[in-house]
Amino acid sequence: MRLRILAAVMLAALTACGTGSGAGGGTGSLRIMAPAAPGGGWDQTSRTAEQALKSADPQRKVEVFNVPGAGGTIGLAQLAGEKGNGNLLMTMGLVMVGAIEQNKSKVTLSETTPIAKLTEEYEIVVVPASSPLKSLDDLVKAWKADPAKVSIAGGSAGGTDHILAGLMAKAAGVDPKQINYVANSGGGEALNLLLGEKATIGISGLGEFAEHVKSGKLRALAVSAPQRIADLDAPTIKEGGLDVELANWRGFVAPGGIKDADEKALTDLVTKMHDSQPWKDAVAKNGWIDSFQTGQQFTDFLGAEQTRVKGIIAEMGLVS
Repeated sequence: MRLRILAAVMLAALTACGTGSGAGGGTGSLRIMAPAAPGGGWDQTSRTAEQALKSADPQRKVEVFNVPGAGGTIGLAQLAGEKGNGNLLMTMGLVMVGAIEQNKSKVTLSETTPIAKLTEEYEIVVVPASSPLKSLDDLVKAWKADPAKVSIAGGSAGGTDHILAGLMAKAAGVDPKQINYVANSGGGEALNLLLGEKATIGISGLGEFAEHVKSGKLRALAVSAPQRIADLDAPTIKEGGLDVELANWRGFVAPGGIKDADEKALTDLVTKMHDSQPWKDAVAKNGWIDSFQTGQQFTDFLGAEQTRVKGIIAEMGLVS
């Protein structure tokens, strides 16, 4: 009798853990890792996806959790330890590609299963509302006078914000290696530095700073888009005299070694999310650009981005 009870308990535990069934297991649970602190773009994307997935598939349990640090490479290492787990996604993007190089991460994207590219987003350069810097020209003058005195609050070292700062400095005739970049693990931390007037300027995705610009807490100096953004009073970086454009992008990868059936199920689920109205509404609200890719197209894109970003940050002197 005791053996039968023990067997039943073990079977129930295995069933609860989803053993033998990945994302394709009907209404199984799905976990989404945001490999950064709350408040940043990966966290925002993950939680937006959580709500859209729940709408697209109401019976599926979806949970977001944060693993901050080192431009997402700590989360990437944790994902690698989940090899074969078809119930897990990690939000990632351009920031992680740069951080892998910057941090000389032992784990790379080759140890993941690419699922989908989701969005692109332009960057915004801001200052506290009380800042004496009124334009990009003022920033360039301050940079040239003393780069060390211009502290730049942004995301992870080697990430999109850092890359944009370096590209802008180079275009302005300032040595990118001399800029005073203050890396943060999440957009919330960078925002606190700006609102506390402990950073000269801030660089982040539009979705993270735009509302604070509209409320008057921050002032926008420029955006990294090829043309002005609707409903945002800010010139482009090119209008400000620096020949620079840059778009961040975000997507999903799963652990390496998952079953083909689980890869297909995850891709189908994310496609269903992408096609849902809540996701479309969130993309529009946050000023994101829909750049959906799956399968070999996304895999090829990832490979090309790794080559491109490695070249950029090497040129900036961020890696040896």
